Amino acid sequence: MMKEEIATLAGGCFWCLEAVFQRVRGVQQVVSGYIGGHTAHPDYRSVCDGRTGHAEAVRITFDPQVVSYETLLDVFFAIHDPTTPNRQGNDVGTQYRSAIFFHGPAQEAVARARIADLAPSHASPIITELQAAPPFHPAEDYHQNYFNQHGDQPYCQLVAAPKVAKLKQYFAPLVSE
Repeated sequence: MMKEEIATLAGGCFWCLEAVFQRVRGVQQVVSGYIGGHTAHPDYRSVCDGRTGHAEAVRITFDPQVVSYETLLDVFFAIHDPTTPNRQGNDVGTQYRSAIFFHGPAQEAVARARIADLAPSHASPIITELQAAPPFHPAEDYHQNYFNQHGDQPYCQLVAAPKVAKLKQYFAPLVSE
């Protein structure tokens, strides 16, 4: 019987995170959405305007017997900059912050340990937020599976594709495609 766990991560545009984690062996589903804000029903426009306090994030359903939570965090830290507050490249605002929304004390402990282990290798402090997962709100349908459907668009080519390439370069044994 397959055991499933959930990981919820924010690190810039959810299209980029989704594109990467969809390609990780052991990941069953990746849903783009919004988390960590103060509005009950966030939508893309209000989140992008910075009015809701939500971050763009992905909810990852994975089989921990195939890929560990710690490994997912290693991928996460490799594909985004955890040292810049409220920014990933040209995407600027609180909706693009780096955050780990843990699901239980075991995930919290793993996340804290990974941040502590990785901190010495970064020139600037890791500012990734760490908090218990509040409600997750799936994004609108047109945001789901975005890179796979629109990979030829300039944003996907310039921002998401290099993150997918980084996954393939540094984590080749994990790639499922």
